[in-house]
Amino acid sequence: MEEQKIQPEDVRQDFELVAKTMRGLEDVLRDELVALGARDVEMGNRMVSFRGDKRMMYMANFCTRTALRVLKPVVKFTARDTDELYDRVRDLPWEDYISPDGTFAIDATVNSAEFSHSRYVTYRVKDAIVDHFTDKFRRRPSIRIQGADVLLNVHISDTRVTISLDSSGAPLNQRGYRTETLDAPLNEVLAAGIILKTGWRGDTNFVDPMCGSGTFLIEAALIATNTWPGIYRKGFAFEKWPDFDAGLLAEIAADDSAEREFEFKIYGGDKDPEAIAVARKNIRNASLERCIDLRCCDIVEWADAPKPGILITNPPYGERLRPDDINDLYRSIGDTLKARFSGYHAWILGYKEETMKCIGLKPSVKFPVLNGDLECRLNEYVLFDGSYNGFRASGGSVRNEEFNREVKPRLSHINDGEWQEETRRYGDRKRDRKERKEFRADKERRADRERRRDFKRDGDRPFKKDFKRRDDRDDRKGERPSKKDFKRRDGERDERREQRRSKVENRQYRPREAAVVPDRAPRLPADSAIQVGSGLKMRSRKGWYKKPDAENPAADTAADSSSD
Repeated sequence: MEEQKIQPEDVRQDFELVAKTMRGLEDVLRDELVALGARDVEMGNRMVSFRGDKRMMYMANFCTRTALRVLKPVVKFTARDTDELYDRVRDLPWEDYISPDGTFAIDATVNSAEFSHSRYVTYRVKDAIVDHFTDKFRRRPSIRIQGADVLLNVHISDTRVTISLDSSGAPLNQRGYRTETLDAPLNEVLAAGIILKTGWRGDTNFVDPMCGSGTFLIEAALIATNTWPGIYRKGFAFEKWPDFDAGLLAEIAADDSAEREFEFKIYGGDKDPEAIAVARKNIRNASLERCIDLRCCDIVEWADAPKPGILITNPPYGERLRPDDINDLYRSIGDTLKARFSGYHAWILGYKEETMKCIGLKPSVKFPVLNGDLECRLNEYVLFDGSYNGFRASGGSVRNEEFNREVKPRLSHINDGEWQEETRRYGDRKRDRKERKEFRADKERRADRERRRDFKRDGDRPFKKDFKRRDDRDDRKGERPSKKDFKRRDGERDERREQRRSKVENRQYRPREAAVVPDRAPRLPADSAIQVGSGLKMRSRKGWYKKPDAENPAADTAADSSSD
């Protein structure tokens, strides 16, 4: 088996990396990467680009809480259609990244008018890679959806193509501690991003009175103790790369110098005993029992709220989980918040605006959040005793000036010149295609392009305009037919129709002469002839006809007479 060849990167050498995240969490991920020591950090749409070495790539996978994947771009180029994409991808030296005997998988993200379907882009890239190996090595790597040796990410924006190696493998939200879930579980990255978005870092108590499987509780405990979420992972995709440094990853995993003691407590509750059992098992898997206290009770039965504290919860939306009356549930949430959690900042992740209004409190923050395929919102409620005027008179305020309300980061679009500079930096290779063998698919594709070009163009005018021109357009030099021309053509058509009708009417019926059949009876052998009536002979039916019994002719005669 031939060894994979990924171009070795020195541990101290910088290269570009891209961390994918959820919408609205770009600023949180940016702050995480800056704290880890990343350089040239820039936010994009659901992603953050940065530069770092191999250690930085390992730490971005192991230590960040809001990253979904960490990608390492290997090539950038421009393609205007799928055929050019195929040609450019097939020309790349894929033997530097994938072994002919290995496996690979492709994930495509497309935002382009030229490339309308991401799955078709995936097929074309796969075909190009396979054809490259077949042409050069007479064998090819295999496709494997799960557990592939190399994961490729293809990103297309307009005509700009970026192909990256996926260093994460399974999405980083799959921490490894949540072995059991309930219906509609909350994504771990979203839970950690919401907690970090609120500004909580473990400096107060934390309460989730509707905890479900305990995702908010566990992520809050990891943040409060500054424990890296990667310690629960079974592995990363970069561990299958030939240049994988096991000692470097072990050093990062064993470094607990940043961990701290949590001086407060995390409280979780739910009225469903099954939810409490699942949450307790997940907390035990994460070894965080010392930080979290669970209780089985409804939110209206919550008697005490430890001070100081913050409340973050994700109640049912009424879509996948259906309580008896969703509006009554949210009214009870609002009543409990006002009666039991005075002095708190309550953050509630909800779905429908009309349902959130049933809480009966004015939110100080309304932030849109995408929870799966549901457009949700994160509302903050500042809870206080007494009236709002009295709260204002005492110097209180419900405004949250520190919260970053920017939903989409300001993107800096690079021009064509800057893009070409990036492609040259990644070694945009344009090999001489005449040197390599031309595949049958290439010949057919080139012939098809020529046929389409001849079909679409008629002289110097587009094909779609030719429908408006007469068949004798060469004689008339492309002039548009006048109304007289159309009338003359209609008259000619009517005249031809009349001629055809007259031919049909003038056609006479000429019956054919009857064939002469000789008046001759069939000649039958004498032994097979049977006399029936006067002068008529028939061929005997030897299959069932019974000849007269020579020994007892009287019996046969009697049988014949009885049958008659």
